[in-house]
Amino acid sequence: MKNKDVEEGKVFAFLGIFLTIIGFFIVLLAKKDNKYAMFYAKQGLVLFIAYVIVAVLGMIPFIGWFIIWPVGYLLLLIFWIIGIVYSLSGEEKDIPIIGGFAKKINL
Repeated sequence: MKNKDVEEGKVFAFLGIFLTIIGFFIVLLAKKDNKYAMFYAKQGLVLFIAYVIVAVLGMIPFIGWFIIWPVGYLLLLIFWIIGIVYSLSGEEKDIPIIGGFAKKINL
């Protein structure tokens, strides 16, 4: 990856992770050709989908309320923070678990 792409896309990569679904669309519309920004925007999209899945599964009585919801949101919060740090690092690093799913998105 070119250093120029990283420097130009670092702010958009951050927005792609920080704002998840909204950030994904911002990057898609503004910096679709920047591979660095799209790399993290895709991971932000997968994070959003994971949040929705945890929210739905968290509605299951007892198991969802006391296990799935708190553990799932704690893990996703940790992954979100890791993604923010990685996006500002200047290197393409996969967020654990999330990165594998994001690589399957072809745009």
